[in-house]
Amino acid sequence: MHRATKAFETAAVFIIALCIGCGAPRDQAEKSASDRRFFSVGTAPPGGAFFVVGGAIAQVVNDHRGDLYWDVSAEATKGTQENIRRLVSGELDFALANAAISYFAVRGEGAWGQKQGINTVMTLAPNIALFITPENSGVKTIADLKDKRVVVGPAGAGFEYFLQPILKAHGMTYDDFTPLHTPQAGAVDMLSDGSAAAAFLGGAVPTASITQAGASMDIHFIPFDASAKEALFRNYPFFSPATIPADTYPGQSEAFEGMNVGSMHLITRSSLDADTVYRFTRILYEHRADVVKKHPAGRAINPRNVIRHTGTPFHPGAVTYFKEIGIWPN
Repeated sequence: MHRATKAFETAAVFIIALCIGCGAPRDQAEKSASDRRFFSVGTAPPGGAFFVVGGAIAQVVNDHRGDLYWDVSAEATKGTQENIRRLVSGELDFALANAAISYFAVRGEGAWGQKQGINTVMTLAPNIALFITPENSGVKTIADLKDKRVVVGPAGAGFEYFLQPILKAHGMTYDDFTPLHTPQAGAVDMLSDGSAAAAFLGGAVPTASITQAGASMDIHFIPFDASAKEALFRNYPFFSPATIPADTYPGQSEAFEGMNVGSMHLITRSSLDADTVYRFTRILYEHRADVVKKHPAGRAINPRNVIRHTGTPFHPGAVTYFKEIGIWPN
């Protein structure tokens, strides 16, 4: 009887130990679930660089989050203006944006009405844009756009935030021509069939729409006036010189001295905690080579470019990381 009792006690202890062992993973799983955080990265409609680069950023951070209980995903949006509004309202956590639009948003200028609470995380690829026209259109300068039909970007995309200063520097406004709103692919079709005399196109180089235009017709890159460029560089931090090397596009035999009209940059809402932004910045920067594998614009994630000021203040969490690795200016 004594031997049976001892056997029963041993079995009981073993069963209890098993139960304790079974309980530990469950507790840990419950803790993991409660600690899990979901982050969304706003991009833009499919077809452009924002959509691809934003998706790459989300995937890279998600893939390399380590022991962080993070779930990072990209979300297609209408672009910069929607991204800014949804960041401020808390519907997005990070987003891609054009630095020119962000510049006016943080100052509450233009249609924004009031200052928007956003910060830069890192500056990304330049947005090199210009007016192009069919070679036989007769349009050679920006002044020649007067009384013509000109594509100025998709409706609601915010191109006016950098186009209006460009036109003003050249002594023109939207009232001097008929502005047409259509996506870049549609703009090429309008140039081809003659329903538009010129179109303002661009993005990360090479831009697919300009490549398409150059492959289907002889095109002319309308130059920016030198004095106008100087005034823009002097008055707005998001404008900067940019050269499109020769042979970048079909039929382009010479380099084109253009402009960065507002870099793609990664932004977040000002209220997002510094530790989260620090960790997100560190993971993305340390694994930036993985972004390059998905889109050439990832090459802009480099020590010289990511800290470039475009007029929107950097988030303290990002600044902490950049100081830590020694690339933030003293």
